[in-house]
Amino acid sequence: MEDFSRTPVSELRKLFLAAVASLPPDEIINALENDSRAGARQIALMIRRRRENELEENARLENLLCFEKTLWSEGFRNIAGVDEAGIGPLAGPVVAAAVILPQGCKIRGLDDSKKISRPGERERLEERIKNEAQCWAVGRAEAEEIDSLNIYHAGILAMRRAVERLSAKPDYLLVDARVIPGCACPQRGVIHGDALSMSIAAASILAKTCRDRVMLEIDALYPGYGFSAHKGYPTPEHIGALQKLGPSPVHRRSYAPVKKYCG
Repeated sequence: MEDFSRTPVSELRKLFLAAVASLPPDEIINALENDSRAGARQIALMIRRRRENELEENARLENLLCFEKTLWSEGFRNIAGVDEAGIGPLAGPVVAAAVILPQGCKIRGLDDSKKISRPGERERLEERIKNEAQCWAVGRAEAEEIDSLNIYHAGILAMRRAVERLSAKPDYLLVDARVIPGCACPQRGVIHGDALSMSIAAASILAKTCRDRVMLEIDALYPGYGFSAHKGYPTPEHIGALQKLGPSPVHRRSYAPVKKYCG
């Protein structure tokens, strides 16, 4: 059995807890558990908890790949997950993303963008998705198109634009909660797909982070509405600004709270 009795606890933390690529084997954990020092035994406990969390995350990611694994087994290779962000806001575009992940790709922490609230986590996942994806693309439909088509059909338009901009031609689409008319390849709409499919979850992250950046740009163009804070959603602050300033050129005039202040 390994003997760490002469190794300072601070050094053990660096060895086994700080930015390690893989968890140590059982013999090392056992040695730490048998150490006379409480600090060493605490490190062993933290390693075991980390191992349990890793097993749980691996199992979650396997479940998140259930649709993709079935399609891979049927011979499909370029499976694109598609999702959109921005159905509910009173202003700005609806933004969609399409993502093709390589077979067997697992991105730790990836989930429905609405479930991710830790600051900077969406952006961290966005970077990993873009680095690991076979290809990805975004599409959008502007406020005028939303008013002309209605938000449902504008969302589909944004999705179609994202799919058409992929650098690799998809041979199957997994779409969150709907299908996209006019696409040549087979597809499946998955209810709550952003929580059930890794490809759709990846698309939900890219759509959300892209739209948030668009709203920061819009905030600079049309100050006073607070777009950088609420991203166009109908918060009390946004409604108050609408009442005071009236609608901006990027407001969706077909939405009732905006229509009320159109004069």
